[in-house]
Amino acid sequence: MEIARHRYLTDLINRMNNGMIKVITGIRRSGKSYLLFKLFYDYLLAQNVPDSHIIKIELDLRKNRKYRNPDILLEHLESLIQDNGQYFILLDEVQMLNDFEEVLNSLLHIPNVDIYVTGSNSRFLSKNIITEFRGRGDEIHVYPLTFKEFMQVYEGDIYHAWADYVLYGGLPLISTMKSEKQKIDYLTNLFKETYIKDILEHHHILKSQELDDLINILASQAGSLSNAPKMQQTFKSVLKSKISINTIREYIDCLEDAFIISKAHCYDVKGRKHIGTPMKFYFEDIGLRNARLGFRQTEENHLMENIIYNELRYRGFNVDVGVVERRETYAGDKQVRRSYEIDFIANLGSKRYYIQSAFSMPTIEKQHQESFL
Repeated sequence: MEIARHRYLTDLINRMNNGMIKVITGIRRSGKSYLLFKLFYDYLLAQNVPDSHIIKIELDLRKNRKYRNPDILLEHLESLIQDNGQYFILLDEVQMLNDFEEVLNSLLHIPNVDIYVTGSNSRFLSKNIITEFRGRGDEIHVYPLTFKEFMQVYEGDIYHAWADYVLYGGLPLISTMKSEKQKIDYLTNLFKETYIKDILEHHHILKSQELDDLINILASQAGSLSNAPKMQQTFKSVLKSKISINTIREYIDCLEDAFIISKAHCYDVKGRKHIGTPMKFYFEDIGLRNARLGFRQTEENHLMENIIYNELRYRGFNVDVGVVERRETYAGDKQVRRSYEIDFIANLGSKRYYIQSAFSMPTIEKQHQESFL
């Protein structure tokens, strides 16, 4: 079954021959290699690009191990560029190449090549990897499947599909699994054996238990306003830990850096300014969030909010949490200042949308609460 990821393919097509290194980033197992080596490769062939002008090297394969040496790889690539026609170089798992930044910057000096790379270890997952290419990197960030993409391969009706998606998320391999045990084991082990190990290795973190605990706290509070001091109180009162606020902030940065979570800042609608704290944290994939909590806290209203946030980011919006303060009169003439929350303020260029997320509005009071503006 082939999942068409039109948005990302269009992003690659629009960046063809722009003189920059196309860097495909994203959380592990989100479909980066599939996008480059299947969907984009097939597109190039359909555009009558000769196969000899598409140079594909998967650096994680044993047969390509010698190409992890930068000098051997450069010599090999140069030997394949035999005329003045346009060549496309596709490199997968480029972090396995020694001194890969120097190699890629060297390739930029060859006038008739267009370069595309993916990578998935802790170093390459970093959202700051784009700076390694001295301003010549062009990032395409790949998210797990949206619900629309998930529906392309789901065998069943939309209601059962939604139930599965809300629980197990949109990592592409999940859509091929038939049993619940398969999905649960995959997500649980992937988080533990891959994502956390990447972070521990990349950031030289010694106290892995504190990182584990913080991930669980973030998972249980996903979509709720929070900040480092509040989390520190949870560590102190519930876990009897003396972890510092600075350590909590550093660990949050590590999780963001690996694209596991992202945060939405508060925006004062009337004051037209961002508020430093609190903020909301969301998981890049809802299935990974649920796996961290043993699939216990699965309130559909909160999970839907996380999914909407991810959908907005997939569509290119910058997303904030809105705060509106109003003075309200009680008991005749007593005035009280109250703060109301707008779930999302989504901005894209001149477009701005105010969005409230509610799974259901069964009462008049709930309807009023969600539409006070």
